[in-house]
Amino acid sequence: MAEDCIFCKIANGEIPCNKIWEDENYLAFLSIDPICDGHTIVIPKKHYENMFDVSESVIAGLNKSCKRISLMLKDKLNAEGINILNNSGVAAGQEVMHIHFHVFPRYKEDKLKLWFLGASENFSKLDEVAEKIRGEK
Repeated sequence: MAEDCIFCKIANGEIPCNKIWEDENYLAFLSIDPICDGHTIVIPKKHYENMFDVSESVIAGLNKSCKRISLMLKDKLNAEGINILNNSGVAAGQEVMHIHFHVFPRYKEDKLKLWFLGASENFSKLDEVAEKIRGEK
């Protein structure tokens, strides 16, 4: 547990939340700043800062938990789709430094825009970027 981490305090029961589901290692609760009804936060109960310092087994557990929450939102809120979002690092918009995923129920007519629209100007650089990531440049 990180002493000043709000999500650690929620996981330990020191701060109340609208709990949706939990097991021994993971917890899902409604966001206090929701962008839609059912906006759920999924966390590991153990503290990890972000994607860069979490193990693959914890990520697998988070993904399984997100799947469970997605099915609950589909069943209970009649969600027609789901967005799952993780911000890792300040540059990506991470505000709470405890790895977490946002799960958003989606509907055909919800007008919620979460993705970039239009073509990327960087399309011409795909080969160059792929080579760089693979370590070929």
